[in-house]
Amino acid sequence: MKTIERFFVKSVFFFGAMVLTFSVQAQSVLFDFNNAPLLTPLPVDQTVSGLTAHFSATGQGYSIQDANTMGFTPWGMDGRCIYPSSIDLCDLLIRFDQPITDFSILYSCQELGCDDAATMRVTAFINGVTVGTNTKTAGNPGTWPTDSLLFNFSTGFDSVEIHYDSHPPTCQDYGVVFLADNMRVTALENTGILYSEPAIEKLIITNPVSQYALISFSLLQPENISISVYDITGRLLKNFFNGRLNNGEHDLNMNVNDLSADGVYFVNLKGDDFYRTGKLVIMK
Repeated sequence: MKTIERFFVKSVFFFGAMVLTFSVQAQSVLFDFNNAPLLTPLPVDQTVSGLTAHFSATGQGYSIQDANTMGFTPWGMDGRCIYPSSIDLCDLLIRFDQPITDFSILYSCQELGCDDAATMRVTAFINGVTVGTNTKTAGNPGTWPTDSLLFNFSTGFDSVEIHYDSHPPTCQDYGVVFLADNMRVTALENTGILYSEPAIEKLIITNPVSQYALISFSLLQPENISISVYDITGRLLKNFFNGRLNNGEHDLNMNVNDLSADGVYFVNLKGDDFYRTGKLVIMK
């Protein structure tokens, strides 16, 4: 491989730190929007079982409507749902007040008598950093078909973007809009966090790498630290480090030779009372 030092970029994350935690028991929570204010345009906040989701949108957005506004109710939906405010493409943006590990939402795209279906995409983030993405094409094409868009990431994410990714390959009678209902999420256990004084001051990963990745971070107090690597789907690939570190600067060299494929990965650094995710780019 050619020398790449001149192409190095640094992914730097600065955090305010010592964290105060409160226990959040892992639970599956259903947002069905039936108590959401009817005819209200997004943004809208909904709270269920102590977990709050903030719904917003790009473009002309969405509003809360009855699921049978069109004169019929798409399969699996009921009561009220998130409904497009125009025929133009708009993304649905959802932010949670605490990290979650599992996400699903029922969607129905505008398609009339189609033999194939549009592809939808969900992209998840933690602290603004992408942790992964997933797509879904409805398995029952026809008229306003429904299916569930899913994503899970064991170390947590705090926001998602729902995007109409591509139209049906052959269908001619479709629109680039969708309805959404019955969102179900699972909170990350024991990660309710209130930030006050610093516990971790920085996390630096030098990219791209070929054989070894230098991970640098600064602790302001002794911590039990674990460092793991995940692919963009959220699948755990390796546990790199697990041990107790004193306060101060730390530089760890991670061997990535066993990660054979070039591409983007995610490094999760977890302490006693915090976790941080950074992007790792491998080019061999």
